[in-house]
Amino acid sequence: MAYISFDPLRVVEQFARKMQSISNEFEKGVNMDFGNGFTPRVDINEDSKKVYLTFELPGIKKEDVKITINDENTLMVKGIKVGPDKSSETDKRTYIRLERKYGEFNRSFKMPDNINHNSIEANFNNGVLNITLGKIEPEKPREVEITVK
Repeated sequence: MAYISFDPLRVVEQFARKMQSISNEFEKGVNMDFGNGFTPRVDINEDSKKVYLTFELPGIKKEDVKITINDENTLMVKGIKVGPDKSSETDKRTYIRLERKYGEFNRSFKMPDNINHNSIEANFNNGVLNITLGKIEPEKPREVEITVK
């Protein structure tokens, strides 16, 4: 007969780590794919002078991508990834499997308040879209001294 040692504190610790992991995933934001829609992946990072966004857009032409930023500093990237036209008379192939995702996409991101709207650059090369947003020095709160009478 074999003896198995059971450490209840270890089980609680493992459970706590798992719950922390789940909590961390929710903090990153929820990303769900429904149906056949295409959702490009993006990396966002920054340094002291700029914010950088890098999108994976394989199979998309730069003419099919639109980038805007509004007065509330919401950056929007919209576009379309065109797939095979299965109803076309010229495409007589029978598709056994279609795993790649196609369709319109729309990603929006709330940018920090210190973004300079006049220094935004976008570069599209080999299916990778790089957007660079320059930062400005935030306005310091104005302080007015009031004299006491």
